[in-house]
Amino acid sequence: MRRVVEIVPDARYPPTEPFEVAVQGENVSIPRRIYSEELDPALERSLTGTQRVIAHCLYSRHHDGYVRQRSLELLMDSAEPWVAPFVVHLAGEYVLEILEDIRRGLGGLTVPGSVERQLYGEFIVRNPAFFVRTERRVVSYWTCYYRRKYPTFGRYPGSELMEAFRAAASEHHGARWPRNTPPPFAGTVESTV
Repeated sequence: MRRVVEIVPDARYPPTEPFEVAVQGENVSIPRRIYSEELDPALERSLTGTQRVIAHCLYSRHHDGYVRQRSLELLMDSAEPWVAPFVVHLAGEYVLEILEDIRRGLGGLTVPGSVERQLYGEFIVRNPAFFVRTERRVVSYWTCYYRRKYPTFGRYPGSELMEAFRAAASEHHGARWPRNTPPPFAGTVESTV
């Protein structure tokens, strides 16, 4: 982590108020937004694989949505538990292309017993309030920006992600995880797992 912080350019503005999550029993404070310029590619190449993942976790909080999206691409293949809060937080943001990238990049999230499903299920179960807030943000952004394009909530990529995350949490918890979004389709009966 220290090496990553050393090479991040000084920011024009300080990071915004952090949010707190628990990752494998440790509290982690993550900035909502950062305002540093992107890393110099030569400096980034000097980082180890783990350091690169850490850098892209940090840049997934960047104020520019394109930077967040590029950083996300490098996080999708990671099975590190500390990557989960960065990805879940991005799922609760307004950039549709990021939601679609997460849905495609976490294909194992819909596969019972998969590594991704275990990883994200554990994270959500340990951070229920964070997940509730994320679900509410998904509904809010759908209502404000995407309801015309996706009149049915269940067809909105954010809804599909919340369903997959909820299924992962249900599997990890051993019981149905609470819903804090509208049902994906009117008249749909929810499964018990």
